[in-house]
Amino acid sequence: MSRHILDSLSINPHIEGNLIADIGAGAGLPGIPLAILNPDKHFVLIDSNGKKTRFMFQAKIQLGLDNITIENCRIEHYQSKQQIDMVMCRAFSTLADALAMLQPIFSDSCRLLAMKGHYPLDEIAQLPEGFELTKSIKLEVPGRESQRHLIEVMRSKAA
Repeated sequence: MSRHILDSLSINPHIEGNLIADIGAGAGLPGIPLAILNPDKHFVLIDSNGKKTRFMFQAKIQLGLDNITIENCRIEHYQSKQQIDMVMCRAFSTLADALAMLQPIFSDSCRLLAMKGHYPLDEIAQLPEGFELTKSIKLEVPGRESQRHLIEVMRSKAA
């Protein structure tokens, strides 16, 4: 419960916008718990593993979550018909790699929320040109002693 569900819900206060993408969604974490808590927002859960997307689709049906879309593809190949407000990931990849994959859907106003364990100082130092750290929040997850951080990255504002 604390390792997956409460961890996923720990970022809820930081979710903004109407269209949120969960990349590398795996078993639907954090996307499914956040969709349950935020029925007014739409979540796109993206994963390249067919077995995982079939599980998420079944969970969507069983839970009656009309605010979720499941996409079985690599993030580099995903095309959105609408502007995505926020992208989130949990245990996905380095910040630099995630941002490289997100280029096609990452607008100037989009934000990446990356859930990390220990504070990723090296990853932050290696952010690609044109991106900046906008927030770093130490997360408190009930029942968890390990470190958790939420890292927010946006495109740099033009000078």
